Amino acid sequence: MVAFSSGVASGLALIIAIGAQNAFVIRQGLQRQHVLTVVLLCAISDALLIAAGTAGLGKLIESAPQALEVVRWFGVTYLAFFGIKSLRSAFKHNSLTLEQGAIVSRKRTVLTVLGLTFLNPHVYLDTVIFLGSIANQFPSDKWLFSSGAMTASFLWFFSIGFGSKMAARFMVKVIFWKVLDLVIAAIMFTLAIYLISYNF
Repeated sequence: MVAFSSGVASGLALIIAIGAQNAFVIRQGLQRQHVLTVVLLCAISDALLIAAGTAGLGKLIESAPQALEVVRWFGVTYLAFFGIKSLRSAFKHNSLTLEQGAIVSRKRTVLTVLGLTFLNPHVYLDTVIFLGSIANQFPSDKWLFSSGAMTASFLWFFSIGFGSKMAARFMVKVIFWKVLDLVIAAIMFTLAIYLISYNF
């Protein structure tokens, strides 16, 4: 149980910080669009990356920093694009409301989640390298640790996704959606700048 609870604590410590994934999950919850698909995809993606790190992929990534460089610039481009999109949405005359929000297809939503997850090198640092390294400090219980970290991801994404969905009925004012889009844009631009300057 020590390994499992350590995994839960470590997973939550890394995932709770508001990042690209979390911002998107919250927005989807508030829009009440494809929430189950989004939270499952985010949690499963994290679980796969944590498992890969536990199995030793972190060592391979550390030995091939050029791979992270490629992902870095794809990530910067994608985050900047998403930030510009959110910024434009914030300044539209008819800003998004629950009643007026455009329905985005499930396919497009899935592609957005995958982009925000796998085109962000920081995700690999957190899950594959950091959590994978900690897991391997528990030689006989490393999979219990990684199971705890995976559980933390599922708990977190389901909480913010469906928590946002339940809170959506209270967020009907246009100004709320403008502020939300501005916050999301700020997060995306900040992450893009962070990735540009980060020394892998």
